[in-house]
Amino acid sequence: MDPLLAVIVGIPLAWHLALTAVAYWDAGRVGLEPPKKWAAITFCIPLFGFFIYLFERSELSYEPDDDPYRGNNFNIHPSRADDAPLPSRGDDRLSVDEDDWDETAGEDPPRDRAEQGGDGPRDSR
Repeated sequence: MDPLLAVIVGIPLAWHLALTAVAYWDAGRVGLEPPKKWAAITFCIPLFGFFIYLFERSELSYEPDDDPYRGNNFNIHPSRADDAPLPSRGDDRLSVDEDDWDETAGEDPPRDRAEQGGDGPRDSR
């Protein structure tokens, strides 16, 4: 067998089998059940399967009390502070009445010069 072929095939195969073994061992240790499922995912989807396992494993250590985005707290740029919030599912804030935030109070702004009532200068070409 050609030594170059053995290196080209052997090293990635060794890494793949090692990642599968690590996923199997670690899944049983941290409580992702069943470990055979995670080994099969890691084995059947080379490299990406191991990342899927790592992302799923990271969800085990999620602490809702430490989540900075838990209470819908986020910064709003001052230029957008007057915008009405959009309602979302499970939104417990008070509903926004359109008259409270709409500065025109029901008046539509004029769309063109005719509605403005002015006959400004006309372009005479």
